[in-house]
Amino acid sequence: MVSWLDKGLEGRSITRDLKWGTPIPLPGYENKVLYVWFDACIGYPSITANYTKDWELWWRDPDNVKLYQFMGKDNVPFHTVIFPGSQMGTGDKWTMLNHLSTTEYLNYENGKFSKSRGVGVFGDTAKETGVPPSVWRYYLLANRPEAGDSQFEWSSFIQMNNSVLLANLGNFVNRVIKFVNAKCDGVIPEFSVEYKDDSFDFPGWINEVNGQLKEFIDDMEAVRIRAGLEKLMQISTLGNNFLQYRLDNANLAEHPERTHTVIGLALNLCYLLASITSPFMPSTAESIVAQLNAPLLSIPDKWDHSALKSGHKIGKAAYLFTRIDEKKGEEWRSIFGGTQASRLAEEEAKAKKKADKERDKERKRLKKEAAKKEANAVEKKEAVETELPLRGKVAEEQAPPPAAAP
Repeated sequence: MVSWLDKGLEGRSITRDLKWGTPIPLPGYENKVLYVWFDACIGYPSITANYTKDWELWWRDPDNVKLYQFMGKDNVPFHTVIFPGSQMGTGDKWTMLNHLSTTEYLNYENGKFSKSRGVGVFGDTAKETGVPPSVWRYYLLANRPEAGDSQFEWSSFIQMNNSVLLANLGNFVNRVIKFVNAKCDGVIPEFSVEYKDDSFDFPGWINEVNGQLKEFIDDMEAVRIRAGLEKLMQISTLGNNFLQYRLDNANLAEHPERTHTVIGLALNLCYLLASITSPFMPSTAESIVAQLNAPLLSIPDKWDHSALKSGHKIGKAAYLFTRIDEKKGEEWRSIFGGTQASRLAEEEAKAKKKADKERDKERKRLKKEAAKKEANAVEKKEAVETELPLRGKVAEEQAPPPAAAP
């Protein structure tokens, strides 16, 4: 993209000689169609117009609408130069690109994905594993190749589910909701957000949560998706650390006021986590708010740590995630590593390619040698034909050979 701008924009063909595509509506172009990536971007506003008569609210309001686009790096020139250039060329008022988020390549187990060879797991086969969509969404976004190529590996897939989703987010939400159902009859006890205790800095902890929330919002506004997802888990970690040594039967009996405050703040942190989880894992967010018996809220600029009030009755606890047996990694690696036939075919194809390359190399060598011999022969022939006659006579003055003499 930068190279295009550095050397100056040049004319580019927008037609192709194909049997399929959008026909060129001009005389003399009957056998040509538009280049697909010239007219594909025009499809964005046109498909919106097919969806609603109010399409101009999105596509002709640049003062109030920001356009964000997400794609692989190969399509960058079409969305940053060609389509915006087309919009500008109309002379009309258009909503134009505000932010482009691109990705590098996601590879599979130190190799490449290949649907034709059955190598890698794809959308239509992921469901065969029985792993819920939230786990897939989390892993792929946490492993998003934003600044360089990344790897899909079954070992890290399982590790992220067990050690991050289950042990962190799932553990925090499940622990506090189960405790409230078991010890408080599912009702949030009286608590004060102004509570202070020498054993713990409650106001400082609340400020820390809000600090992480601000960083999360900043990351999301800048489309740093991986960083935003990390902040989500860091907020969940703050919740787990908050419960440590403070939420158990002994604390409830010996320090009821402090424990009630821990419960109230922890449940409200679960409520916040539901909101910031929803863009990444919507079904997980829905499960959290169902357990809290509360509607899903928009992501706030500042945490409302008393959104769920004392006396509110929550729902029953349910697991957000379940553990995946590490042995499944080898099983899935075998299933999605390509069939034996496809692997054999791939090896044969590589061997054939190598043989063809060697054969072409040998053919070129022989051709070069033949050309060299032919050049030498021509050179020798020319040398014989131009050789000077004996005794200083010119060729025309020489007597004919004896057999031809009169």
